[in-house]
Amino acid sequence: MRRSSIPLIALTLLLGACQQDVVVNTPTTPPSEGFVSQPNTPAPTSTNTVDAVPARDMRLDSTARPAWLQNRIQKILATRKRNPIIRVTRYQFEGETVYYESAPCCNQQSTLYDPKGKILCHPEGGITGKGDGRCGNFDKRKTNEQLVWQDPR
Repeated sequence: MRRSSIPLIALTLLLGACQQDVVVNTPTTPPSEGFVSQPNTPAPTSTNTVDAVPARDMRLDSTARPAWLQNRIQKILATRKRNPIIRVTRYQFEGETVYYESAPCCNQQSTLYDPKGKILCHPEGGITGKGDGRCGNFDKRKTNEQLVWQDPR
């Protein structure tokens, strides 16, 4: 007999002997003692997960997201996710409420909107990093910063 066939014969005999007396009982109910039921909890999420920021959590009034801004948000969500993510922040600037949209990436300009959605200027970004130069004092004179929306993806 070849050497490799001996372990195979031994395994066959062992399995044959075991199969004769094997009884499988699968309980349909868990044992009453010593059994601890695990609650149905969701898996933990990464600490860098970005969730949508609902207006109610920021204590914003109903004008925080006017219709033009809702439309703008839908256009952003229809494009691929950017890194860094796009954020819209509300400020007071030169006596009125303005909305600042962060630049999606490298050398692109941020955008500052008036309350009706008209572009006022591009305060930052571009090749120089200083925007279009039409609202150079924005960074120094903006007040009452409130996050209105950030890309949840």
